[in-house]
Amino acid sequence: MKRELLLVFVAALALYLPAAGYGFVQDDRAIIVSNPAAHSIPAALAAFDDPYWPRGSGAGLYRPLTILSYAVDWTVSDGSPGWFHVMNALWHGLATVLLTVILMRWLPTLAALGAGLLFAWHPVHVEAVASLVGRAELLAAVGIFGAVLAARREQWAVSVLCAVAAMLSKEHGVIAPVVILFDNWLQGSEARRLPIGFLVALGASTVGFLAAWFVIGVAGAHDAAVVLYGRSTLGRLAVALPAVARAAELLVWPVSLSSDYSPQVIPAREAFSVAAALGTVIAIGLAALIVWSRRRAPVIAFTAVLAVLSYLPTANLLFPSGVVLAERNLYLAVALPAAFAGTGLAWLGAHRGLRAVAAALAVVAVACGTRSLLRLPAWRDNRSQLLTLLTEHPESYRGHASAAAVLAGRHDTAGARREYQTADSLYAGDPYLEAAHAIYLIGLGDTAGARALIARARSSERAERLVWRAQFLLLLARHDRPGAAAVADSARQRYSEDTPWYRMHFH
Repeated sequence: MKRELLLVFVAALALYLPAAGYGFVQDDRAIIVSNPAAHSIPAALAAFDDPYWPRGSGAGLYRPLTILSYAVDWTVSDGSPGWFHVMNALWHGLATVLLTVILMRWLPTLAALGAGLLFAWHPVHVEAVASLVGRAELLAAVGIFGAVLAARREQWAVSVLCAVAAMLSKEHGVIAPVVILFDNWLQGSEARRLPIGFLVALGASTVGFLAAWFVIGVAGAHDAAVVLYGRSTLGRLAVALPAVARAAELLVWPVSLSSDYSPQVIPAREAFSVAAALGTVIAIGLAALIVWSRRRAPVIAFTAVLAVLSYLPTANLLFPSGVVLAERNLYLAVALPAAFAGTGLAWLGAHRGLRAVAAALAVVAVACGTRSLLRLPAWRDNRSQLLTLLTEHPESYRGHASAAAVLAGRHDTAGARREYQTADSLYAGDPYLEAAHAIYLIGLGDTAGARALIARARSSERAERLVWRAQFLLLLARHDRPGAAAVADSARQRYSEDTPWYRMHFH
């Protein structure tokens, strides 16, 4: 068994070693490069009561263990992004090994090996592993898998520590206790009574984490994805259910990948659609699958529960979340197609022999590995990420908004105007984009255009901080200093950390 586990570990690591030459991309810069807590171990420990995102951003979340892992990497490598990428690959390799061991309870060794290889090389994982902020997904997965395995071996203290590590890495780590209980329940008549002390420790740890999260990380937690602004429950489901269908497609047929699933990558529909109906069928089907497979195929039941629990917090089905869909949020969900592949390989081994298993495994491995390798360069740097998005998904309004910001920074006025207009034509309901566009127009002296955009942004009652800045700059441009001073006073009362910015622009 050790050779098989070594093989899946090396496979997972080898696929992502080319990323050692990549840099910090997108959110990596805010979370790692510009974050002093991620630059030294003492600073990370001192910031254990700080939110994941910088306090000034208002985004919140609570992932202190992930920040600590960045601090360790920064200390070892002196901030070299290549080392961070290697460590992401190593964490991915460890998660793959742990999942493979879990699946070996129900699958023959060769079938579990195949499932592990699919998990290691599944194209959806590229974002979580190649993007450094995906570290949270990797650490949470390692913690959850470690907690399950430790509980199976009656290493109760280790199981609790792994569960806590998962929670402190990313919020969905709170599913660890449920996954442990479900794994034990799947043993049927062989299920053992879990010690009361163990259950109490799991419960206390979960309650303690949730208390810390609501005190430290709750800021920004109620800020829904832009496309969900002002929607009723049915309106939210009109977007969320097609996203469920798209997530299922990504797990089963990961050909069309994207770093962004905002409008119109996933269309901003207002009413129930065929895609929403398909999403409904998939959601109901997953619930039925769990019930059906509990005794017939427990490996499917286990991974289906893992997929549902890990996806649900950002699914927008029960409550709105900050994203419609993100490939990194499907990291644990990939265990389900991996389990199906392993089950298929086990059937082939029993009915067609090892040669058929080897052939099927080779086909799946080559297909997944090739697609992942082709996808990997999209995360080389910011330029590659944006160009890939615009090339593969020109319907992404956020892609064009990002291009506008880049062109504005290069003083390409015509290009920036064109990209802002394209973004607005694709989706006209983003107050952040409207405020940013207004600030750009103010810089060009187009106060009339800026005024219209600010009025639109203010009507949404979102993006208040950026809208105030735009309103302030507009009043200054129109030589209304008393009005600008009043806006600055209101903004500073709400966002005191913005005081230096307003002083810099007012004088």
